[in-house]
Amino acid sequence: YISGFGNECASEDPRCPGALPEGQNNPQVCPYNLYAEQLSGSAFTCPRSTNKRSWLYRILPSVSHKPFEFIDQGHITHNWDEVDPDPNQLRWKPFEIPKASQKKVDFVNGPGGGLAAFTLPSCAGLSQGLHTLCGAGDIRSNNGLAVHIFLCNTSMGNRGMRFSIDVFEETRGYILEVYGVHFELPDLGPIGANGLANPRDFLIPVAWYEDRQVPGGYTDVSPFNVVAWHGNYTPYKYNLENFMVINSVAFDHADPSIFTVLTAKSVRPGVAIADFVIFPPRWGVADKTFRPPYYHRNCMSEFMGLIKGHYEAKQGGFLPGGGSLHSPMTPHGPDANCFEKASKAKLAPERIADGTMAFMFESSLNMAVTKWGLKTSNCLDENYYKCWEPLKSHFTPNSRNPAETN
Repeated sequence: YISGFGNECASEDPRCPGALPEGQNNPQVCPYNLYAEQLSGSAFTCPRSTNKRSWLYRILPSVSHKPFEFIDQGHITHNWDEVDPDPNQLRWKPFEIPKASQKKVDFVNGPGGGLAAFTLPSCAGLSQGLHTLCGAGDIRSNNGLAVHIFLCNTSMGNRGMRFSIDVFEETRGYILEVYGVHFELPDLGPIGANGLANPRDFLIPVAWYEDRQVPGGYTDVSPFNVVAWHGNYTPYKYNLENFMVINSVAFDHADPSIFTVLTAKSVRPGVAIADFVIFPPRWGVADKTFRPPYYHRNCMSEFMGLIKGHYEAKQGGFLPGGGSLHSPMTPHGPDANCFEKASKAKLAPERIADGTMAFMFESSLNMAVTKWGLKTSNCLDENYYKCWEPLKSHFTPNSRNPAETN
């Protein structure tokens, strides 16, 4: 891998040293008789700071393919009007991972081509590996976002796709897709030059090619035929455990924006199409403070997921592999058990969220839930609201200091 976020990088497969042209992007004849192809991720005239493009040197250009054919899109959608809006707090039980012994399902669909005709009892509703849960905006006008769930148990086979997902066992995950904008590191403001996600921890894959044909699979040659490349429009990966947490060391809470890993900005300053936020292990030391997340309503949509562990504010029904959605102005916060425990806890320094990794996709857009998310998946937790029912009044009209009544 090459280290760095948004860098201008260059890479050659070591089997073909000197594959990158010297001094220009598009020579009359490329080294090793490769094809030069530019991949643009922004308009040509974007400012240099936001211009995204990479030059690829490949065995055949990507234009070399047979005509695209329609396949049933299954539960992948950008239709946000399938069902009526639901302003309630929504929570999903863990989406069940299909067993390979029952039916092989890859990231996109069944390995034999077409969609896998596949159903599971209880919380599943699967007909393929990728499902749209919620979203907002319009993909044609390049403004919006979508949240997807994927569940698979086998690697993608020999398909003429531009990407491939390999897995080694039953696998489940979350996808945040944004339309028309790119993720970037958030500005740090008064924090200064260091903190949160460090640019050097983002890893970009080096060049590697395969030169093969697959009868009945790839229609021509493998699409993974890039021998060398240079530019700044690249895939990358990031280990969430490398996040440098900023937290309160006196009293009260800082806004959860201090946990932002990446942001996809809108045209309004300070307002994002999507923020990717995590809640990693950290120390809690705030004095005279209710330390778990407080009750709140706001103007953003908040989709939360749990990768592993136990989320501090809802250790019961919010489980790894599940999720929750709180729409704009929908109230939410810790469940009754969490409130009672945290209100009476001794405020000593404590580790929070050890062994846990929760995240949030926050958006200024009002995300709608798909029919699959509300009905077909059979994962919606109809009893979510009950976690707040035990909350009771502690109002003491004759005593300002609650300690006097204890």
